[in-house]
Amino acid sequence: MDFEGRVALITGSSSGIGAQIAIKWSSLGAHVVITGRDQNKIDSVIKTCESLSIRRPLGVVADILVESDVKNLVNTTLKEFGRIDILVNNAGYTLSIDFSSNDYIKSFDQMFDINLRSVQVLTRLVVPYLEQSKGNIINMSGRSGERAVPKAMAHSMAKNALNMFTKCMALELAPKGIRVNCVSPSVIRTPLVETSLGDKWIEFEKLCATIYPMRRIGEPVDVADAVTFLASSQSASFITGCIFPVDGGAQWTHRPI
Repeated sequence: MDFEGRVALITGSSSGIGAQIAIKWSSLGAHVVITGRDQNKIDSVIKTCESLSIRRPLGVVADILVESDVKNLVNTTLKEFGRIDILVNNAGYTLSIDFSSNDYIKSFDQMFDINLRSVQVLTRLVVPYLEQSKGNIINMSGRSGERAVPKAMAHSMAKNALNMFTKCMALELAPKGIRVNCVSPSVIRTPLVETSLGDKWIEFEKLCATIYPMRRIGEPVDVADAVTFLASSQSASFITGCIFPVDGGAQWTHRPI
């Protein structure tokens, strides 16, 4: 794979899918930028990466909703490495809420701020450097962006908009040599999902294993492998504007999860 010496900025990489991507790419020789809101979690991922590579990752504490943090994230990356080759917009959030709830509009704004607006803010800052390196962008969507999910209307709309943002950016940036793709996972075993479901997690995992044709839920490494394929100029140099499913065949079922 062609990751040796490349600089990859991965949001939401202090745990879950983002952390797995950072760990994999670090083992492939990339300079990875690990970012999140928790320094201890960042340090933990850095330690794992260091055990697999001679290249020390860069850790930056940042809240993707705070524009000054986002600008500092980009500037710190450039100061350390002088370039950016890959941007992975992985950070996201989901919340179940009824449309009739008094808090729905507040949650709607929150879903779009985290899952869509923040992606655009960071992408606008990074594109000039990706143009220099002929790099690429990977956005992280989900099945809810393609199929309505009960009590997740705002999240579904935000992810659907992210899918369209991916396609529009692919069209706009292709002449500049920048590829833009999106990965769309089904349920993946991450701390965020396990925490949000609480006591219902085990039951939910069994349900997914029954529904999904592959008879299991996804693991972070499944998504990391797909992102690695799309980010590689060797394996995916002619792929852009793609919404890439990593769902164990779930898209072909008639169930919303």
